[in-house]
Amino acid sequence: MVPPREARHDRRPTGAVPPGASGRAWRGTLLAGLGVLAFSGSFPATVFAMEGFDPYLVAVGRAAVAAVAAAVFLLAARVPLLPPRSRLRSYAVIVAGVVFGFPLFSGLALHAGASTSHAAVVIGLLPAATAACAVLRAGEWPRALFWVSCGLGAVSITAFTLSMGGGHVTGADLLLVGALLSAAVGYTEGGRLARETPGWRVISHTLVLAAPLTVPITVALALTTDPRPTATSLAGFAYVGLVSMFLGFIPWYAGLAMGGIARAGQTQLAQPLLTLLWAWLLLGELFGPVTIAAALAVLACVALTQRARS
Repeated sequence: MVPPREARHDRRPTGAVPPGASGRAWRGTLLAGLGVLAFSGSFPATVFAMEGFDPYLVAVGRAAVAAVAAAVFLLAARVPLLPPRSRLRSYAVIVAGVVFGFPLFSGLALHAGASTSHAAVVIGLLPAATAACAVLRAGEWPRALFWVSCGLGAVSITAFTLSMGGGHVTGADLLLVGALLSAAVGYTEGGRLARETPGWRVISHTLVLAAPLTVPITVALALTTDPRPTATSLAGFAYVGLVSMFLGFIPWYAGLAMGGIARAGQTQLAQPLLTLLWAWLLLGELFGPVTIAAALAVLACVALTQRARS
């Protein structure tokens, strides 16, 4: 029996990519890249902020500032300030990872003496950690080529980190590892929620949910740590509060949801090199041929991961 024309027309080989899926994946990658661009200035901005503020105040206060902006966005859109009760556990994971874990660990690492460049390359392992979390938590199973390219990127960044640190692992490195693990968990959980909820609402609800902790802690730290604000430190604090903690997450979570957490998350392999650029422009840090070689290796791995669809 000859199948109807519609049936013949709709037939596709098993495993074929649904129409429009490729374009959607690339749009997700582009959105995630915008988030990475915003995040890449976080370490230099944190260094500037800590010139006038205590590191704990910077770590917690950035979320308090972002919570105000998030509440304004939610009220303007006439969206409830708190997320649905059924999602509270997921939002609590995001709060622990991106509101407290990453800012606190990374800020303490920079305060302990880690340079912006050293911190940037250690955090460069974040895409690999995010991909692993995506497998464990989000049910994504990338192709073998993805893991090969991801591994090559991680090896390149690790070698670069060790060369920058003289082959030694310090306490600051351990704090940075804590930061990247916290971010990986928070990014993965946020990407899962953004499949059903717009990314701006995910980060907004996260910040407002954390506000009963971040706001009073910020006030207490501001009263007890003797802040000495300057124009530079205020600019750095404003950046980590509004851009790193809020605005950057809007395209980032949307990109993870649209392009796949594992795949779109690999755009963050470019973040260390972008951070190094800002460190050179804003902090005057100088880099040699090793940095250029690492940049080329990382960018090549980014391009390869984008060909390995989830």
